[in-house]
Amino acid sequence: MKRIHFTAEDLARTRVATTIGVAAETIDTVKLLKDRDASLTFRRWHLSVRGRLGQQAGPLAALMPARGPLIDATSLMGDTASIDEAVENLMAAPRALMRLELENLDLHPTHRSWARNLMDGNREARLQVATALRACHSVTVAPYWSRVRSHLSDVRAGYVGTMADGGVEQLLTTLCPPLIRWRPPVLEVVHTHDADVHLNGRGLVIAPTMFSSWQVDLLYPPLDPDRAPVLAVPTLSGASLDTALWDGVESTGPSLDALLGRTRAAVLRATVGGCGTTELARRLYISPATATHHTTALRNARLITTRREGKAVLHTVTSLGIALLGHG
Repeated sequence: MKRIHFTAEDLARTRVATTIGVAAETIDTVKLLKDRDASLTFRRWHLSVRGRLGQQAGPLAALMPARGPLIDATSLMGDTASIDEAVENLMAAPRALMRLELENLDLHPTHRSWARNLMDGNREARLQVATALRACHSVTVAPYWSRVRSHLSDVRAGYVGTMADGGVEQLLTTLCPPLIRWRPPVLEVVHTHDADVHLNGRGLVIAPTMFSSWQVDLLYPPLDPDRAPVLAVPTLSGASLDTALWDGVESTGPSLDALLGRTRAAVLRATVGGCGTTELARRLYISPATATHHTTALRNARLITTRREGKAVLHTVTSLGIALLGHG
């Protein structure tokens, strides 16, 4: 049990976010694939991605010990919805932060030498993690990300509505029972580790998650102790077995290629999960200029939208684009 202690100042500074970030969600999918207890809740998703990763997830799996603490991807790579920006954050993460995240992991002996290189700032080791992150994201998250992001936005909107009607304490009272219980001024969170957490005026960020299965986590920014921790709250349960979130949106037929051209059709498909220009170019083996040309044409046709996510640009398919893909 974790007991989170609030002051009046903490209640005033509590807010809600849309996501813990695509990197953290991606890493959660790797854990989820190994969690047989969660397979019913995510049955359709599990069936669609099972066996497609192979050895690609190796460097990520190496950072996920069977027991003890786990790596905090949100601290390392931020809460961005862009995989490009998440990788940039990973490559630029301070060595001190990498060491804090890795030094207490109970890693398998065969991975410890590699992990030491990672902690020491070895660029090749970081690139291996980045490559694994991209590979896992493309299989386990990207095909569903636009719907997942929409679902998380809806959940956040529900949190905001509850706060508007009854204040922060009403949100804490109704948040994810039975895993969370509000006993003023303490928020009790069912957890494998027992701890008392004092917010000390920092407040709390409450963020919904998709792939964390049935586990609430409290995430701390280790190099910024004055920043509010994040409470990552799962949003799916066994009642969501047949959710349309897992309906993949793919088109392999030649008609869409004939209509848009092969490369432009490939660009449209790649934006289903949200994709940056650099990632499009890398994934489709085209130049960034060519990727920009095609995304501009698709945006002008209202098949995709483009928005800035931090330092990166994120292209996402529209409902019109989804309809076109569904009939391609």
